[in-house]
Amino acid sequence: MSQKIICVNNLSKKYIISHQREGGDRYQYKALRDVIADGAKSLAKTFIKPGSKKIPNPGREEFWALQDVSFEVKQGEAIGVIGRNGAGKSTLLKILSRITEPTKGRISINGRVASLLEVGTGFHPELTGRENIYLNGSVLGMSKVEIKQKFDEIVAFAEVEKFLDTPVKRYSSGMYVRLAFSVAAHLEPEILIVDEVLAVGDSAFQKKCLGKMGDVATKEGRTVLFVSHSMQAIAQLTQRCIL
Repeated sequence: MSQKIICVNNLSKKYIISHQREGGDRYQYKALRDVIADGAKSLAKTFIKPGSKKIPNPGREEFWALQDVSFEVKQGEAIGVIGRNGAGKSTLLKILSRITEPTKGRISINGRVASLLEVGTGFHPELTGRENIYLNGSVLGMSKVEIKQKFDEIVAFAEVEKFLDTPVKRYSSGMYVRLAFSVAAHLEPEILIVDEVLAVGDSAFQKKCLGKMGDVATKEGRTVLFVSHSMQAIAQLTQRCIL
């Protein structure tokens, strides 16, 4: 029986949305000093009148991107995450990747996580493709020796040999994704998290990536979380889905 590698319990994430007040000619820009002054006033009111009721701000609204989400993922599973736009898929992946913190709930992850959430994730635009491979590998906790062993495989899969010593800011979005996915898939993370970025690549590369993610899950026993609006890709790669 495979061990649980991801456990999510009652996960919730709240954002505060600001709205422009009616009657104003245009949006009022707030400088840092205004924010500090407002904070100081709010703090003073709390100490002077600790029992006073908080007046709701009509220009601010609470938005729950996720509410009470719970699931478990076992080692070696390929899990699809599906849902309409704005359902909270990307928010979930950002929390699992430790990019943002949850408002409530608990997450337990056993293993190293590699994420590909948007074009150029973890890449520095001024560095070359070669330098970014070593940078990204170091961020994932790989040693220089380990990265060197995988280097040729990464470059061959991404098909960017000709542009390896070019700053990645000059790459097209498709080249960016090819190299970023290749690094994330080859540097042996226990958990691979991929958002909808593969849609940027051409159909041949998408097929290649799906094959690689399938190998990562089935042959190498690693775990894949895959967000996509393509039901064909979800059906091909994953055994079950989170809606």
